[in-house]
This record gives sequence, structure tokens and C-alpha cells, in this order.
Amino acid sequence: MKKIIFISLIFLSLKSFSQGIDLGIKVGANFTTLTDFPNVDTKTGLNLGAFFTIKFNDKIAIQADALYSQQGAELDLGKVDLSYVNVPVVFKYYLIKRLNIHLGPQLGFIVSDGDVYPTESNDVSGVVGLGLDLPLGFRVDGRYNFGLTEVFPDVADVKNQVFSLSIGWTLL
Repeated sequence: MKKIIFISLIFLSLKSFSQGIDLGIKVGANFTTLTDFPNVDTKTGLNLGAFFTIKFNDKIAIQADALYSQQGAELDLGKVDLSYVNVPVVFKYYLIKRLNIHLGPQLGFIVSDGDVYPTESNDVSGVVGLGLDLPLGFRVDGRYNFGLTEVFPDVADVKNQVFSLSIGWTLL
């Protein structure tokens, strides 16, 4: 009897804790450029991956993502194609029930630089954004990522700038 009560308590505890955990997938578009680079235009790319959110209460949550992100810029001389695996960890504050603002750091790992320029292998950015949790587990967010590290160490102070729009779906 004690085992049944103990197992029931563990199950109820896990069930109530899991209500504060979201695991899902997301996909979206990036609109990227490079700072302090002459004659630069915005490049459009893809972002996709997964997210993991822990909600502490109705107002506060932390979310970590693992995202494949196409970045770079359009130049007069051609394109700068950069691909990263980005791992943002953002603090989310819910202004009202479904609407949140979020901010935090992001670490990016270069996957491809198009073999044109020698690039830094890591990219540190700041993230600020706005999110909306929709019915049926869907969510939409817009984020601005501002680079803190130089992309090309041998060139001027060039950093990533990314505005992204994405839609996600909570699986758990």
C-alpha cells in the first residue's frame, strides 16, 4: 500500500511539474545584415529547430532553443552566406496571459561560411523579442539579435544583425 501511495505521489508531482514545461519545434524567416559593412543589403534566410520552455508561474519563464540559422548579407560584390547553430536562452515575462517579452544571450556556432571569408567560429549575441502563445499549442515570436562579437576578425568591426519571425508548435 505504501508503494502505491508513493508511486501515486511521484506521478502526480511529475504531472503537475510537466504542466510548466513546453517542448516543441519552430520554423521561420531571418532578415539579416552585417553592421559597418559598406553597401550592404538585407539577406533573407531560414531558421528552424526546437525549443524547451520552463514556466515558473503565470508571469515568468525561461526558454532555450537550438536553431539552425541562415545569416549573412547581400553586397554589391555578391552574397555573404553564413550558417549557424544558435542556442539562445531567454528570460520570458508575460505582460498578459499569452503575450510575452523576452531577452537574453545567444551563443552561435558557425556551420558554414561559404569558404569566402575567414570567420570567427563562435558568435555571441543579445536577443530581445516579443512572443504570443496561441491556442492549440501554437506560438509566434519576433526577435532581434544584435551581434556582440566580430564576424570577420581581420576586417572592420562587422557584427551580425538578425530580425527573425517564427512560428512554433508545442509537442509536450
